Amino acid sequence: MNLLFSFFSITLAADTGSKFTRFFVNLYLKLSDQLYQCLIYKNRYHYIIDGLKNTLIITLFAVLLGVLLGTLVALVKVGHGNNPKKLRIANNICSLYLTLIRGTPVVVQLMIMYYIILNQAKVSDVTAAILAFGINSGAYVAEVIRSGIQSVDKGQIEAGRSLGLSQRTTMIKIVFPQALKNVLPAIGNEFIALLKETSVAGYIGIQDLTKGGYIILSITYQPYTPLLTTAAVYLVIVIGLTTALTRFERRLHRSDNR
Repeated sequence: MNLLFSFFSITLAADTGSKFTRFFVNLYLKLSDQLYQCLIYKNRYHYIIDGLKNTLIITLFAVLLGVLLGTLVALVKVGHGNNPKKLRIANNICSLYLTLIRGTPVVVQLMIMYYIILNQAKVSDVTAAILAFGINSGAYVAEVIRSGIQSVDKGQIEAGRSLGLSQRTTMIKIVFPQALKNVLPAIGNEFIALLKETSVAGYIGIQDLTKGGYIILSITYQPYTPLLTTAAVYLVIVIGLTTALTRFERRLHRSDNR
């Protein structure tokens, strides 16, 4: 760094009449110094890397929990809708769950999970976050899957039953594969939204990606580099996920063009 400063100091002295050169050299020196102070000095980039690990872990397991919980809720809602005399209690519980989760902010649910529900339990902060975000995601995934199941033509179900398949087998082998293709874009959007929602995990002391950037900001008092770096990492992940989901969706729809 000292060699760079010396080199550009000589350049400025030799070309003092060029304001254009002076402006960009000063800008380069300032940006280089900020990058060094925020990321390289004392290996401060580890705050970003460690935060990214926690963000990905929370997002991955919360999505798995959300899909599992959402599928169960969707099946109960669909089953009750097809036969109102069945699953009345389970349907009421699911309706209450959807109302509570969709009617309150995720950050409030996170703090309730950590400070009230799991206050006496010996679980890690990351586990509490996974449960909170997974339960929150399940409420939205449930409605997505329910709409996907209901979008499948009822004739498909009747055809399966007429072939001697049970209702469970018909749902798994006939309805679900078709519903998956219909709801995959919505589930992908929920996955991306959940990734960004985990940025509030710092409210319970978790060093996620956003918290890592904020720690660097609080140390250096330089907001540009840590915040823009954090935003860039989120952007790269979202672009990667969007590309992967698009390719997967195209592969699922290949059979429709045959």
